[in-house]
Amino acid sequence: MRILALTFLVFSQAVFPQSADWLLVSESGRAKAGAPFELVLVAPQGAELPDSISVRLRRGAAEVDLTMRALSPPAHGRRRYGAVLPPSASGSVAIRVADPPSNTVVLIVARGDAVQKLTGTLESEQEPPLSENEPMYFVIGASSHWSARFQLSFKYRLFDADAGYGRDQPWLTGFYFAYTQTSLWDLEGESKPFFDTSYRPSLFWRWLRTDDRIWIDALRLGLEHESNGQAGEESRSLNIAFIQPEWRWKTASLGNYEFTPKAYAYLDKSDNPDIQEYRGYVDWRVRWDSGDNWILTLLGRLGTAHKGSLQIDLARRARDLKFGALSGYLYAQYFNGYGESLRDYNMRHTAQLRFGLAIIP
Repeated sequence: MRILALTFLVFSQAVFPQSADWLLVSESGRAKAGAPFELVLVAPQGAELPDSISVRLRRGAAEVDLTMRALSPPAHGRRRYGAVLPPSASGSVAIRVADPPSNTVVLIVARGDAVQKLTGTLESEQEPPLSENEPMYFVIGASSHWSARFQLSFKYRLFDADAGYGRDQPWLTGFYFAYTQTSLWDLEGESKPFFDTSYRPSLFWRWLRTDDRIWIDALRLGLEHESNGQAGEESRSLNIAFIQPEWRWKTASLGNYEFTPKAYAYLDKSDNPDIQEYRGYVDWRVRWDSGDNWILTLLGRLGTAHKGSLQIDLARRARDLKFGALSGYLYAQYFNGYGESLRDYNMRHTAQLRFGLAIIP
């Protein structure tokens, strides 16, 4: 990278000797917040390179002026300058010389403080504030009768890393609000009623790995409420505290693998005091992605009474299929065991196989 940058400097001198603009160059394109960094300034022909330059750093809507001091004497129309990046800088930072005017250089800045390493903001900045959380799907099938199951799910990052509290306290950018709604729809009953709907709002703090020295890829810590929105004898609700670690492995020929178990403690389960006998304390989730078209996900639960459930989801990307410009995934879902809905958490129905469409994060 350094050889290519220096080659570019020499080339720019040869090709643009009459340019009136000053050329600012970074040899690596990366820096660390709160640490020294260097830039090379190339002067137009005949211009003198000063002992210090004033540069303007811009990240989002925020701008900061910084003075950089010369680290070496001028040589062949260029000079090296250095300074210390502000500790609050992170992500993509645009830098240009304020006077005289120059081009803009973009640095990828990693946070250096311990809290930021935990939140992993540098990676999460690539994700929009509102994004998918769990798979969203609509599937239909018949076992004892025709039914449909569909799910909506999203998460929202509460603090923006570019402004306000998120910029001043970067660890806050790890907080998310999430909402997932899963419904079972009876397609044969009179007036086609919804058999049950589960509402799951949650608040969690998300950690993403920022280097290869940490043995875990991601982690979520949070609180979640689940309810079917009913009253009286039909009411089912519970509150949990959960921790969800994530491990991912990539292979050259066998696709990508994920192991994301979700362990939880029940804070309130008065509507269903024995739910741990059927659901247990961990959602065991394994996912395989072929890397091109196929995704297979297994979700298992085992209760303390040795009663549980197994859900298998198979998805196939639909963009390349010939029957139309269909986005998303073709989806097949198999469920067998107890508690397909929160209302029937302690009942086992006939195994269900359904087909439909999905959006998968």
